[in-house]
Amino acid sequence: MAARIYKPAQNVMQQGKAASRDWVLEYVPAERRVIEPLMGWTSSGDTRRQVRISFGSKEEAIAFATENGIAFRLEEPAPTKLRPKSYAENFKFGRPDRWTH
Repeated sequence: MAARIYKPAQNVMQQGKAASRDWVLEYVPAERRVIEPLMGWTSSGDTRRQVRISFGSKEEAIAFATENGIAFRLEEPAPTKLRPKSYAENFKFGRPDRWTH
């Protein structure tokens, strides 16, 4: 059973980064989901899909996977780019668009 270790992305609806500090180990699905014909629900016999373990650092997650003999794939997070902005840029002379309310 393979797993992937990754750092979850920041929530796009909020500005905080508290939920994206931890590293997560999730198992890769072993079988496909099946649509139940009567109700239309999806189901699967793979119960490891529900397991999601959080770690404080990447090294802790890798150590856990190697201790338990779990094959894993490490996904490094993409570097974030900070673009400095200032409120004065809205009123700058020579701005390409007109400033309107």
